[in-house]
Amino acid sequence: MICNLCPRQCGALRTQTQGNGRCRMPEAPVVARAALHLWEEPPISGTRGSGTVFFSGCSLGCVFCQNEQISHRDFGKPVTIDRLRAIFGELIAQGAHNINLVNPTHYAHVVAQALEQPLPVPVVWNSGGYDRVETLRALEGKVDIYLPDYKYRTADYAARYADAADYPQAAEAAIVEMVRQTGPYRYEDGLLKRGVIIRHLLLPGKLAEAKRVMDWVAETFQPGQVLFSLMSQYIPWGRAAEYPELNRRLRPSEIRAAEGYMADLGLEGFTQGAEAAQADYIPPFDLTGV
Repeated sequence: MICNLCPRQCGALRTQTQGNGRCRMPEAPVVARAALHLWEEPPISGTRGSGTVFFSGCSLGCVFCQNEQISHRDFGKPVTIDRLRAIFGELIAQGAHNINLVNPTHYAHVVAQALEQPLPVPVVWNSGGYDRVETLRALEGKVDIYLPDYKYRTADYAARYADAADYPQAAEAAIVEMVRQTGPYRYEDGLLKRGVIIRHLLLPGKLAEAKRVMDWVAETFQPGQVLFSLMSQYIPWGRAAEYPELNRRLRPSEIRAAEGYMADLGLEGFTQGAEAAQADYIPPFDLTGV
């Protein structure tokens, strides 16, 4: 396939076994882990866990990525689409409340094929927010819950930390499309069944950036349309040591100020406790369930 799935539209030739684009992945899926996960937002994880499937590779490549073993170093195992469908079934049999596709942007074509037959649980698209609207439209009716990041609203930060100066406009257009598809969020028995949760990872020294992201969410969507997740789990990881401004943990004052701003805007959603900022919360990428 000649690939233009993500906003980079690099036109790379991806064969069944080789990939030459920014995601570096072949056309066939490569998966690093498939297991029940209890560390998502409460209405995603529920009591039994979210059935997470972690795809290898990434077209964004943030320098501080906590999943860099699979997103940058491409660890994972090639699987067939039939095996991917079987993985979904195995997670559902284990009690998964949903099937949670983590970093699926460059595998949208695979997801569409794997979901030709509807699943008995909601499907979660868990991406970095760097999604192309045209690609998302091809998934309409197959995804129930969108869980995008909105990492950067400032192009200079997006360029410096992800080599993607167009990230802000791409993410905003993608999120608007996601909300169009799902409509307002909907719960059943304490679990999210449909809707969009917009995530933002608070970065050290970037409180003003977090406020800009929250301002956009509050200005763009009406109360009851979307949920917002302010994440304070940042720890220096990956190549963060090469960027002095990122090479520290968050200060409690930064977290309190961001949470206060979220409350003042009236954004409905979720925050994290200080315990989330631990390496123990990074899943072991060991081919479990693959």
